[in-house]
Amino acid sequence: MASSEMLAFSSSSIRDSAEFDVDLLLSDRLKVFKTSQFDQKAYITSKCLNMTEKEIKHLFSYLIDLKKASAEEMRKSVYANYSAFIRTSKEISDLEGELLAMRNLLSSQAALVHGLAEGVGVDSPLSADSYGSTKEDTSEVALAEPTDTEKWLINFVDNLDVLLAERRVDESLEALEEAERTLKEGDNGQPLSPNAALFLQDAITERRMKLADQLAHVASQAYTSGVELRSAIEALKKLGDGPHAHKLLLNSHRHSLIENIRAISPSSVSYGGAFTAALAHQYFSVIAQAANDSLMVFGDEPAYASELVTWAVKETEALAVMVKRHVLATSAASGGLRLASECVQTCLGHCSLLEARGLALSPILLKLFRPCIEEALTNNLKRIEHSCSAMVVVDDWTLVHPPPGVRPLGANASSLGSAIASQLKLSTSAHRFNSMVQEFFEEVGPLEMLQLGGSTLEGLLQVFNSYINLLINALPGTTMETDQDNLGGSVQKTVRMAETESQQLALLANASMLADELLPRGAMKLAPSHQAGRILETPGRAADRQNRFPEHRDWKRKLQRAVDRLRDSFCRQHALELIFNEDGEIRLTAETYTSIGLNNKNEADWFPSPLFQVVFTKLTQIASIAMDMFVGRERFATVLLMRLTETVMLWLSEDQTFWGEIEGGQTPLTSLGLQQFYLDMEFVIFFSSQGRYLSRHLHQVIKNIIARAVDASAAATGIDPYSVLPEDQWFVEVSQIAMKMLTGEAYFGNIVRDVTSPTASVLSHGSN
Repeated sequence: MASSEMLAFSSSSIRDSAEFDVDLLLSDRLKVFKTSQFDQKAYITSKCLNMTEKEIKHLFSYLIDLKKASAEEMRKSVYANYSAFIRTSKEISDLEGELLAMRNLLSSQAALVHGLAEGVGVDSPLSADSYGSTKEDTSEVALAEPTDTEKWLINFVDNLDVLLAERRVDESLEALEEAERTLKEGDNGQPLSPNAALFLQDAITERRMKLADQLAHVASQAYTSGVELRSAIEALKKLGDGPHAHKLLLNSHRHSLIENIRAISPSSVSYGGAFTAALAHQYFSVIAQAANDSLMVFGDEPAYASELVTWAVKETEALAVMVKRHVLATSAASGGLRLASECVQTCLGHCSLLEARGLALSPILLKLFRPCIEEALTNNLKRIEHSCSAMVVVDDWTLVHPPPGVRPLGANASSLGSAIASQLKLSTSAHRFNSMVQEFFEEVGPLEMLQLGGSTLEGLLQVFNSYINLLINALPGTTMETDQDNLGGSVQKTVRMAETESQQLALLANASMLADELLPRGAMKLAPSHQAGRILETPGRAADRQNRFPEHRDWKRKLQRAVDRLRDSFCRQHALELIFNEDGEIRLTAETYTSIGLNNKNEADWFPSPLFQVVFTKLTQIASIAMDMFVGRERFATVLLMRLTETVMLWLSEDQTFWGEIEGGQTPLTSLGLQQFYLDMEFVIFFSSQGRYLSRHLHQVIKNIIARAVDASAAATGIDPYSVLPEDQWFVEVSQIAMKMLTGEAYFGNIVRDVTSPTASVLSHGSN
């Protein structure tokens, strides 16, 4: 909204401004900013004079956003064209060197042309020796006394040759500087003759090249110390050959690095982490030294800084290739995530020390190491999956505490996690799954700078889904039709069956504990805040941290969906056991209700139908087991009972055969049959309400079923069903008495029978 208002304001301002007329070109509009008399304060004041405070705030916010966007665009442009920038800088440096050489050559040629134009004199031994006068002139000049300038030139050349022979670099540089000054200013204020200038220029050029060759030789020697190297490079720079000097500096450090790493080989160390540490130390020490030398000699000139960065990137890539070849490749193939994590952390630790020098090499390493780390992650997840597939074959599905020495929440569990772990009970396969996952989290956590959180959580979700499939296969009568898992490995379909209800509930306990507590707490180790520092947590703070990251919340919801698949399979299996008897026949048919009242309308046994007696008994047994098994997680047990009841009632509401006979069969549903049906539905509502697992959805499903039966009875008999049905309280009392009798909490053997009371009806059922 602020942006739209700002755009509207800007457009109105432009329309109101003379210099920003719509007919002007962009270049014309920008002229006001290019003038030397431009006053930014006056300009802003003129534009904001008629603006309200709100509009000014919108303008300020808009300009801040525009500044951020511009900075981000510049950063992307720099990264996108960085290689081209470095290449161009290098070419410019080479051109500078060529221009310097060309200038020297042109100076020599100019002196030569000038001398030829004036005519060659014979009054100097320099002219005679240089340009080949006649023998007669030479003999005459030989008897002449040399001038002071000629003496100085001869002494200069001799002294310079001595300095070069003795490798006295500083004095040689000073002599060359003095000669160049003399060439430019003359001797004692008097300009040199063309012949003398030409002679001096040739001498300077020849000795300069000789000194440069000496310095290059010194810089290329392996035994040259750091101080000598910097002195030689600095001298070369003073000679005007800075680009070549910088290349020699980097090449010297490169040769030094090669010599140092020859003593390090994978066979000389028995552990990949030690090899990586030694290698990284050598590489980054040399890079740091090269950066220091470059800064000391060349300063922060962009061309040399860019060349240094390019060189450092190449050396870092070489380090990454060696680590990948000798350590990470083998580690990743075997799923050795801990070693891979340690190697990456070691290299990144050395990289962080170079960031103070302006060398951010971490992105290079992360880019090159990422494929190996991802391969190690995938293989580690496969190892977890295969291990759990083997464990479910021998798992007896009995909940036990963690084995001695196993930390369910990892090595760095908080006090709250320790309290949870003390009450933790899982089966053996779930303990194995959890311990491997927690170890996996601890190994991946330090690699959060690789931004592996999304792929790591997705891979773990696939492994958890695979484990849930194994638990579903452990339910009698259920099989997951999958030949391959999501990670590309084979699924171990052979599992040990959970025969008893206690064992089947243990499957749900495994899944719910892993999805609700253990895996989300372990996933928090991937968060940057966890790596920055671990603090003592309260339950509220722990829950808040788990819900703070959107990707973790979404991941937890996906875990819950996997648990829901197992719970739905459990409910379907038990619903089928309730609906069908051991012979495969349906326990509840339309005849159960249509046959009531045909022979004797006055003697009905008012008690819930057999199906709903079995449903109540089954739910009571499951609730009793779940009460002991889901301590502290009662909501999960409640939802389980709710879903199981809903499954049975939804089957009844969708049974077309049942409703076909009720609504259009030959035998209509009488008022007594409707009363029995109504009692069954109210009985389900009553015991669900008493057990606190009557959901709104379940209640609505039952009410819809009752309404459908009432409509069928009214259509068949033509009588208002509600006029013959007892009051609602009657159904509640019968349901309550039936519930007590089924649980063994009541006995009515000595009560005087009253045929109009619910107790009498229940007694009739009991005596029969």
